[in-house]
Amino acid sequence: MAGHSKWANIKHRKSREDAKKGNLFSKFSKMIAVAAREGGGDPEINADLRLAIQKAKDNNMPNDNIERAIKRGTGDLEGVKYEKFIYEGYGPGGVALFLELMSDSRNRTAAEIRHILSKHGGNLGESGCVGWMFQRRGQLIVDLDANAYDEDELMMEALEAGAEDVVVEGNLMTIYTAPTDLEDIRKKLEDTGLKFLAADLARIPDNTITLDKATAKKNLKLIDVLTEHDDVQEVYSNFDIPEQIMAEINEETD
Repeated sequence: MAGHSKWANIKHRKSREDAKKGNLFSKFSKMIAVAAREGGGDPEINADLRLAIQKAKDNNMPNDNIERAIKRGTGDLEGVKYEKFIYEGYGPGGVALFLELMSDSRNRTAAEIRHILSKHGGNLGESGCVGWMFQRRGQLIVDLDANAYDEDELMMEALEAGAEDVVVEGNLMTIYTAPTDLEDIRKKLEDTGLKFLAADLARIPDNTITLDKATAKKNLKLIDVLTEHDDVQEVYSNFDIPEQIMAEINEETD
């Protein structure tokens, strides 16, 4: 999700995610196993594996779980073989949806995702129908209240480190990078003492659609259900929710 629709909502969404650590760790295990299978089990020479491991560690996944996932990917341990693929479609109000998935049964997953979309006012589209709207970029999310940096100072540090763009919404700063520069810029900024809420590769929409309250609630519900599905790794959309409407939805949710 873009803008306020993602980060103004982060605190109450995080509490639900923390309650589902098993589900979250299962997704990281799939990601690590697939990366290890495709590029080998050495993170020093496998950038995808290195990024997957870092993401798992950022979410406090135990090292034993990470090691087992790598070994399943390399074949040193028996395990289910997962396939990664993409679905594209639309949510309520015609917003674009771009889903990254990993599954051991593509047909089963397709039926389940199609059912979820239909139930919540969306539908699957043809391959390529919305993918052109999203650009692959690195993103580093900073809680300005949790860091000693002045906002302008941090913005200059990020740009000097090689960031492409910096966007501030409330107390959250998103630092955008070229995909290949994510790790290098993260390290440069971490060396200054900066801590991140999130650091990963994402698909960022070129433009966003601003939603009214009713349509926003429908899309947020759909995103929640999709995110909870075991085979869905990431959900990206091009909708934005005005700050006042997001605050009202958060109050109703709390």
